[in-house]
Amino acid sequence: MKVSVLFFGATAEEAGTAKAEIDLEDGIGAETALTEILDRYPKLTASRDRSSLLFAVNQEYVRADETVNEGDELAVFTAVSGG
Repeated sequence: MKVSVLFFGATAEEAGTAKAEIDLEDGIGAETALTEILDRYPKLTASRDRSSLLFAVNQEYVRADETVNEGDELAVFTAVSGG
């Protein structure tokens, strides 16, 4: 199945793109989808721990076992802080 992946801020620089379309296995869980994205874009975790990345499906944070569907929009980004 095809999904869109959006990268924001530092993750876009590290991935070399702000948006990509990738193929994933049908019925894949969100945690597995993120693992596949990180495998395809290893620079995302070259200078940080995986746990510092945030992941959303269709603009909502999801549980690790949430199913990703054809046409979903996935987003990978770092936490933003400030004051």
